Amino acid sequence: MHTIPVKGPSPYEVTIGTGLSTEVIGRVADIGAAKVAVIHQPPLAQAAGDLAEQARAQGIEATLVEVPDAEAAKQLDVLARLWDTLGEAGFSRRDAVIGLGGGAVTDLAGFAAATWMRGIPVIQAPTTLLAMVDAAVGGKTGINTAAGKNLVGAFHEPDSVFVDLDHLRTLPADEIVAGSAEIIKTGFIHDPRIIEHYLADPAACLDPDGLLPELIQRSIAVKAHVVGQDLKESGLRETLNYGHTFGHAVERRENYTWRHGRAVAVGMMFIAYLSHARGLIDANLVVTHRDILTRIGLPTTYEQGHFEQLLDGMRHDKKNRGGHIRFVALTGIGETTRLEDATVDELRAAYAQLAS
Repeated sequence: MHTIPVKGPSPYEVTIGTGLSTEVIGRVADIGAAKVAVIHQPPLAQAAGDLAEQARAQGIEATLVEVPDAEAAKQLDVLARLWDTLGEAGFSRRDAVIGLGGGAVTDLAGFAAATWMRGIPVIQAPTTLLAMVDAAVGGKTGINTAAGKNLVGAFHEPDSVFVDLDHLRTLPADEIVAGSAEIIKTGFIHDPRIIEHYLADPAACLDPDGLLPELIQRSIAVKAHVVGQDLKESGLRETLNYGHTFGHAVERRENYTWRHGRAVAVGMMFIAYLSHARGLIDANLVVTHRDILTRIGLPTTYEQGHFEQLLDGMRHDKKNRGGHIRFVALTGIGETTRLEDATVDELRAAYAQLAS
């Protein structure tokens, strides 16, 4: 078992290990909660039930709340039903919420906790690779609306995060591949050792018995370091958005049917092409992006003919300032800068390169 501290206004710990359900409920007891709501997706009903039974064995009243899979969970009507459930069960400020599932569930559970009684504790128990290395850590919570992804939300740091590596063994291969995009992102922006691993042995990087646990630990350490210094994205935290500006536009165009990691992979290729055209990185680093992503099965191209729609999506990105589209760009592995004066012609040219 390994623990990574996350510093900042409300410090907490990320615990990485196996068989952590006892630790999750132990934490509920430690904070003095009389009631806990376990928010989960349908495939995790058994695991959620086990947590509820452990809670009841300690005299804690447990409520199971099943929500839809994936992005269908991050809707206002789902959140409203969740609020109603907390109200009917008599949840007070001393009680807690557990988010058990993928990134959509941890986002939803965090937002419900942030808004109930103006803030109650949330314990995140991510079960997908993407949620382990990204969504569950950092305190960003939210739901989707017609205007865009995560435009309605709040910063609400978790009480604690428990990354149970046993869940990796139940994940489809596609989920591990998609979640790897966020690990690769943290390698490009902060930890060159991650990039070295993917270049040397991509198969081991996807293997729960190989390098994947180390990569998860490294990636979480990067995020913990960043959000501990900059919770509300005033500067350093923006580096975590590498590949996300174009990636979010892809997700929006695909009506959120693409896995987030696939969209981020294409987004990293887009900004690599744009950065190379600007002279920020050399051609070898562009090739490094393409090689790593291709070797583990992530996309590096995107269908042409949709530039205006994607441009509109980028213009709606919540990171923009003063009407300028803002990108996190590399100047080298582990070195970032901000690019916010790209012309439409430059963006169109980078998009065109995604066809090849």
